[in-house]
Amino acid sequence: MKETISFEDFEKIDIRMGTIIEVNDFPKAKKPAYQLTIDFGDLGIKKSSAQITHLYSKESLLNRQIIGIVNFKPRQIANFISEVLVLGVYNESGNVILLKASKPIKNGASVS
Repeated sequence: MKETISFEDFEKIDIRMGTIIEVNDFPKAKKPAYQLTIDFGDLGIKKSSAQITHLYSKESLLNRQIIGIVNFKPRQIANFISEVLVLGVYNESGNVILLKASKPIKNGASVS
């Protein structure tokens, strides 16, 4: 388990629902990854790099709703600026399984 944080620390994290509207290969990434363009509704369109190529095809990701942290500082990965951390869980093989809502939710809706 990681260090215990306060509820106030948790409240600083902005977790939102979004829909992937574009998926591209990312050949310059050190590990296999996709470049994702994600619609977060009123927050706008944001980009993310995600190492999810082992379990997801580009076609299966298009129009898929995801959960992401939108208030991290942008991070440069090779020649790409990643603005969002898409949330997932590592399986037994070390591959990421994306988190999702059980029902469709409006893009930009806040997770609490």
